[in-house]
Amino acid sequence: MDATIGQSKNFSYSIISYVFFTFIGYFIIGLSLSVLPIFISKGLGFSMLVAGIVISLQYIMTFLMRAYSGKIIDNKGPKPAVLASMLSFAFTGSVLIMAYYFRFSPMISLLFLIVTRLFTGGAEGMIGASPINWAIMTFGEKHTAKIISYNGVACYGALALGASLGVTIVKHFNFYGLGILIVLLGLIGFFVARTKENRTGRQSEEEQRSFWNVLGKVAPFGLCLALGGLGFATISTFITLYYDYYHWQNGAMCLSVFGILFVAGRLVFSNAINRFGGINVAIASLAVETLGLTIISLSYHPYFALIGAGITGLGFSLIFPALGVMAMKTVPSSNQGSALAGYGLFIDISLGVTGPLIGGVADVFGLPYIFPFSIGIVTLGLALAYYLKMNQSK
Repeated sequence: MDATIGQSKNFSYSIISYVFFTFIGYFIIGLSLSVLPIFISKGLGFSMLVAGIVISLQYIMTFLMRAYSGKIIDNKGPKPAVLASMLSFAFTGSVLIMAYYFRFSPMISLLFLIVTRLFTGGAEGMIGASPINWAIMTFGEKHTAKIISYNGVACYGALALGASLGVTIVKHFNFYGLGILIVLLGLIGFFVARTKENRTGRQSEEEQRSFWNVLGKVAPFGLCLALGGLGFATISTFITLYYDYYHWQNGAMCLSVFGILFVAGRLVFSNAINRFGGINVAIASLAVETLGLTIISLSYHPYFALIGAGITGLGFSLIFPALGVMAMKTVPSSNQGSALAGYGLFIDISLGVTGPLIGGVADVFGLPYIFPFSIGIVTLGLALAYYLKMNQSK
């Protein structure tokens, strides 16, 4: 028994050594996620719509890089993609410093922020599926669900931790300190990745499929993911402005609570996908996410909003791996890199659309309406998941 437990722990540590790169990447993303919207709207004087568009540029670039990243993984292995992403993340830190330096010239500062978001998006596109595939190539396809779950813990845990820490760093060390930390983290990730052995898959020409062919296979599950992802994206992009609107304190705490419950959901219910099936878990998760968003929408006190954020995080926690496992079954193993990259495109679309879409809703109708709107979109995702279940059973 002790030997089995020891082997399980060693296996978990081995997976962590790969998803570590996901943690670094999304921790860097989280550092600026909660501070840039306020800096753009209040520090530079631009509208919330502009703030949303600038933030969303990251996800547009991520979308464009996914296909390229998938091909690199399938043909050259995940290591080159990870190395490129870490260097890109380090570069964004130096550009962020320049954006803050020119803060007294709003247009110049905004241009530097645009460059930062574009390179951050490119780095995210390269890191999105790379650690997952690296671990799957190392440990085998039978561990796919567990690897995706661990990777998600690293991703959203890093986002939540980075968002809270980013506010503290800017408060005490301004954006110079934030930029320097980002540069150092990117370089650490780069040099750690260099020490690991690359893995490459073997595929014949008959097995190779175009990225767009693979994308078509995973699209139904990806669309469901995109609809469910809008709730998380609304919280991550606009919760600090939402709190500021109601004169509440510590808006970034919502991201931390979201992240804590997200991680708890992944750890506590790690075997739910294998036990109940991916589509059933996705339906239950979307329902819980809808409940959490509803609580935020009806909140008259920040404590209730925190509860809603936590429930939303719990609901969102298993959506990606549950639908991801279903999507992976639609393609041969030789196309896993492209499949995960294509599937990940849909969360990029969700995050990319959320900025201008929710920003527009806020500008036209007011900030109190952004969460009711998000509830409607996530409910559509719930309906689509149920449709996929019904279609699957035929």
